[in-house]
Amino acid sequence: MNHRAKRVLASQLIKTYQPRLLGIGPQRLNSTFAKREWSTPLAKTIAEAIKTTGPISIAAFMWQVLTSPDGGYYTTRGRGTEIFGTKGDFITSPEISQVFGELVGIWTVAEWMAQGQVSGGIELIEVGPGKGTLMADILRTIRNFKAFSSNIEAVYLVEASSSLREVQKQLLCGDATIEKTDIGYRSISKYLGVPIMWVEDIRLLPRTDKTPFIFAHEFFDALPIYAFQSVAPLRASQPTTQIMTPTGPTTLHNSKKVSETPQWRELMVSLNPRSVVESRKDEPEFQLSIASAATPSCLLLPEISRRYKALKSHPGSIIEVSPESRIIVAEFARRIGGSPETSARASRGSPRSVKRKASGAAFILDYGPASTIPLNSLRGIRQHAKVSPFSFPGRVDVSADVDFTGLAEAATEASEGVEVHGPVEQGDFLMSMGIVERAEQLLKNVQDDEKRRILETGWRRLIDKGVGGMGKLYKVLAIVPENEGRRRPVGFGGIVK
Repeated sequence: MNHRAKRVLASQLIKTYQPRLLGIGPQRLNSTFAKREWSTPLAKTIAEAIKTTGPISIAAFMWQVLTSPDGGYYTTRGRGTEIFGTKGDFITSPEISQVFGELVGIWTVAEWMAQGQVSGGIELIEVGPGKGTLMADILRTIRNFKAFSSNIEAVYLVEASSSLREVQKQLLCGDATIEKTDIGYRSISKYLGVPIMWVEDIRLLPRTDKTPFIFAHEFFDALPIYAFQSVAPLRASQPTTQIMTPTGPTTLHNSKKVSETPQWRELMVSLNPRSVVESRKDEPEFQLSIASAATPSCLLLPEISRRYKALKSHPGSIIEVSPESRIIVAEFARRIGGSPETSARASRGSPRSVKRKASGAAFILDYGPASTIPLNSLRGIRQHAKVSPFSFPGRVDVSADVDFTGLAEAATEASEGVEVHGPVEQGDFLMSMGIVERAEQLLKNVQDDEKRRILETGWRRLIDKGVGGMGKLYKVLAIVPENEGRRRPVGFGGIVK
């Protein structure tokens, strides 16, 4: 439910996949539409668009409510305090306990060691860094490992929100100045003294022969999704119709194309007549509806994976697809393992810097099913409580479950130089990384009873595997250089050698 102010990619995908609706036209509304009081200014903007052109995709709705410059959740709110933490709408693992970020930092060092302790050229990249808490804990931890930290050349934060960028800068750089660059902004880390650079899109960073360690904590869950439902074959009840004309009876043949197999139909966001027409205050202004005919999206997106195709023949099946998630995780994979095009350039002796040997890793933590395709997972969070994702647009965090198997699929398709491990449950990962031992070590130095209570409840909350517990709900996925499965990363069944 987190950090997604960086949706430049989303806007590009919306333009690509925005459906031109077939069979769904503008909705007919009464004269009170223009006079009603909307829950937010953004709600009115979205409603007017739907009134004019018809229902919109879930992806378009998510992009608007999360990143619109005119009222989006992440782009126009305050300095992060209105979003993250106890005073915001939700709290994340790094905010709960410093131990979380410390163990992610140790995992990074362990993975570097397992890959042969490459010298120089290490880059740390975080997408969706929120308030910067996770990166701060990672940097604070790895500076104790001089052999690793001395090889770090730069830290990159993929962030489009100016307000969040300022929060991150204060936490990570203190009073150091920040300056504009060709691709974003630049300052200096107060932890390691290396440059920290902000960009709005990870693809603005050049692909080089360096070693990237990439972090995506609660990032993918807020990337736009499309949803589709398989519907049973359509049958024509009256194939022909006879009418009387001035010249006598004429038979009309039904020219409507009837499918003989199940078809995908897109789930769209439409106006809720109970709210907009009947003015019921307890109803959100928008709702889901199913398109009566195929949209361009449903002809394309469910075809990108065999997993989706397999469900088409089962009417009633619902799938959620995030093309942007697949694009971004593919970018991770190519940066770690190289890609066919960079290999081709290397063989031609191209002067451009290319990835000659797979190195680095990606650490992805989010929530969603371990192996199944997400369905009906769109949710809203406001003030630490679940609400309708269609209520108070721009003031509610909207997210959906992550398709971890889909991420793994996209990563391995993008680069032959990587392999994927996981997902494993957060509780299992943290236990294997030594969270109990680290917590006990910290508790030895804490005398204040209240601080001890906060530390104790915090780390236990991270590994709680009860119903709805973070230790079970959240999953961890790792992308590492391909090694034919001979070595599993620490936390995924491997050990430090």
